[in-house]
Amino acid sequence: MEEISLTPEEVAIRLKIAKNTVYELIKRGDLPAYRVGRKIRVDLKDVEAYKKQGKKVELTLEDTAPVPGLTREVVPRQTINTANEIHDSRELVICGQDVLLDILTRHLEQHPHGTRAFRHYVGSFPGLLALYQENVDMAAIHLWDGDTGVYNIPYVRRLLPGIPAMIIHLACRMQGFYVAKGNPKNIKDWYDLTRRDIRFINREKGSGTRVLLDEKLRLLGLDRRLINGYHVEGPSHLAIASAVARGDADVGLGNEKVSMQVRGIEFVPLQKEHYELVIKKEDIHKPCFQAVLEILQSREFKKELEGLGDYDLNETGKIVAEI
Repeated sequence: MEEISLTPEEVAIRLKIAKNTVYELIKRGDLPAYRVGRKIRVDLKDVEAYKKQGKKVELTLEDTAPVPGLTREVVPRQTINTANEIHDSRELVICGQDVLLDILTRHLEQHPHGTRAFRHYVGSFPGLLALYQENVDMAAIHLWDGDTGVYNIPYVRRLLPGIPAMIIHLACRMQGFYVAKGNPKNIKDWYDLTRRDIRFINREKGSGTRVLLDEKLRLLGLDRRLINGYHVEGPSHLAIASAVARGDADVGLGNEKVSMQVRGIEFVPLQKEHYELVIKKEDIHKPCFQAVLEILQSREFKKELEGLGDYDLNETGKIVAEI
């Protein structure tokens, strides 16, 4: 048994769970794993040890319908409050990629009415889809509608049809171009992306940054086919900034905070965006969701974010829309 190693797919088959759940177990440290080159492997003995450990705890599993790209296993936990009363609470899943969500997760786990929370690092469109499919509890988004000039509200109405939702403001961030130090190619606006001497690197479809770019191109009448590198994608702001710093591209689009973390990069500001949290209205009175509101409105949370830069926190924690 010690000599047998399994792929995540084989582990998923043995445990009768989704492959994404296996990756989550590995990420949390619940299931030991190691790399062979670029591949992840798990020893069979560790899988059997995980199964034996699970048999020692009585758990009731909720059935959840899987959606493409995201499946989670929901495990109600028995917890004891200060009155020594036993009650069930559910771990939360929060979609979004900004570091402020990691800070929110930590505060939520420490809050007296909070709970353990998991992060699912996907863009705005996949996050809203997962919320619609009831596979996550909250989705952080920054989706700009070019026709109205409004962030997020038009997309929540379209992508959560028939589901009353609330939008809670997290922060405003500045979006702009990452360029090499000194901006040697003098890149200043959206029109420069179509220049023949410019190499661009894009964000993946479904990300708020990609939506901003495509909306701007549509409104300005710019042909995306003229952009050298439009179909070259990076999975995060950091990946885009790093590509520019390495010289693999001349320009990329992302938020200002990441430009402060990558050497050899300058930032060309273009537009302030609203980064906001979407939850279902039916959940707002649950203790853990109330804890989220309290944390977002707390001085302690805002003070921790102030030192990170590129955050306008004037309306953090404000309910900006009920849809």
